[in-house]
Amino acid sequence: MSVQFDIEMKQVARRLVSAALQEDLHEIGDLTSQALIERHATGSVDIVARESGVLAGMPIAPLVFERGSAKVTIDSRIADGTRLSPGDVVATVSGPVRALLSGERTVLNFLTHLSGVATRTRKFVDAVAGTQATILDTRKTLPGWRNLQKYAVLCGGGANHRMGLFDAVLIKDNHLAAWRAARPHATIADAVRHARNVSPEATFVEVEVDTLEQLADALQAPPDIVLLDNMDCDQMRRAVTMRNDAAPDVLLEASGGITLATAAEIAATGVDRISVGGLTHSAPALDLAFDWSAG
Repeated sequence: MSVQFDIEMKQVARRLVSAALQEDLHEIGDLTSQALIERHATGSVDIVARESGVLAGMPIAPLVFERGSAKVTIDSRIADGTRLSPGDVVATVSGPVRALLSGERTVLNFLTHLSGVATRTRKFVDAVAGTQATILDTRKTLPGWRNLQKYAVLCGGGANHRMGLFDAVLIKDNHLAAWRAARPHATIADAVRHARNVSPEATFVEVEVDTLEQLADALQAPPDIVLLDNMDCDQMRRAVTMRNDAAPDVLLEASGGITLATAAEIAATGVDRISVGGLTHSAPALDLAFDWSAG
């Protein structure tokens, strides 16, 4: 699948790459390569998959080699969003050996992490195949990495939830508790209506509930989305029936403790969305490596 790596993502990636190279090289450089490698030596290296997964992050690799005057070329063989098998050559990188060695770990740190996110996402997407449920990420991302991690989720076939607090309304239990402190008789539906009135620019208005009674209250507004927090599958099936009867245009989102083992059963309840924090906060790195060839 093809996913756009847009200008904003590139700007974020360039900042992160700059910070990564600074902590690795400072103003001194790669002492080992400077000691052992001739200044004018050139070579090539293949980026190779060591295990099955989904690729994400290749547009970042050229940014690693922008620093300095060394001319490095990258011949990409496989596009982001593509499934990988062990031994697949993702790309060939050629240029001064010192530059290749100095950038190796930074390139792999980005690729292995983002490909890990894409791979974990694909596993969830595959688990709910054949249902109407969409797999979404959350805001449980590494600080500064959100754009890139959400890009990797797209590479894995998932969808993005809100980017941050700035683009959508998601009323959670703590928001309701704080808001109701001065309005003890206010309902969840009242909170939804108020948020919609004062934040018309929001992409959507969503509210979290953890009981069917709260769902019935929320559906009176109604919001665009209701998040069903930590409900069991029986509750979710009943929630779907309630939604269909009272406000069929409202989307239902399951969230809370969802794993690969439970995703299919949850999707079968008829919910529209399943948000999984573990796509980004718990994805293991995908094993990719530099395989060197003669220069």
